[in-house]
Amino acid sequence: MLVADSATLFPTTRYRSEVANLLAGRRHTIAKSLAAFEQRDAALAAIAGVLVGTLRRGGKVLVAGNGGSAAEAQHFAGELVGRFLLERRPYAAIALCVDSAILTAVGNDYGFEDIFARQLLALGQPGDLFLAYSTSGNSPNLIRAALAAHTRQMTVAVVTGDLPNELERVADLSLRVPATATPVIQELQMIVTHILCGIVEAELVAADRKVVG
Repeated sequence: MLVADSATLFPTTRYRSEVANLLAGRRHTIAKSLAAFEQRDAALAAIAGVLVGTLRRGGKVLVAGNGGSAAEAQHFAGELVGRFLLERRPYAAIALCVDSAILTAVGNDYGFEDIFARQLLALGQPGDLFLAYSTSGNSPNLIRAALAAHTRQMTVAVVTGDLPNELERVADLSLRVPATATPVIQELQMIVTHILCGIVEAELVAADRKVVG
């Protein structure tokens, strides 16, 4: 029996070169995107303001997305219900893409386009916030969800890629991250999540301390 040597099993040299090239390319892409992002701070600040206001009034945030954006929706809810950087009370956030029984029941009985809208009609209340992450901004289930949120008198905020899209047309607040390649959009969405969660904690923890004091 032949046993492959470690160099064959783990071609470290070749992959290190490949990784180095990919990191250099990504560094250039992210730096360029972040420079462009700085020109869009007003849109992100507007979403942050509505998010803080919603939670301060005792409302909740319902978050959704598909694929990688679904993972980002879960990430966002996890940071708010758990914690981001500060020890504090939990904030009300629900990711609508995690309940397999609801998703499959609604998808089977009504259609995939209604998997989020149905939940918003069930859970959304006036004054709540619906936050949608989407790379394309054209997912029918998110568009229907935004319309359903409006019927519940919720505010709708969306974070999409950098192309004109249908989702932003039905939103109250929209932010296009400056990227068109899906991986870069998703990386910038994560930055959006961290910025929003950082602002929420800074604002609400300070407010809570004033009340206690």
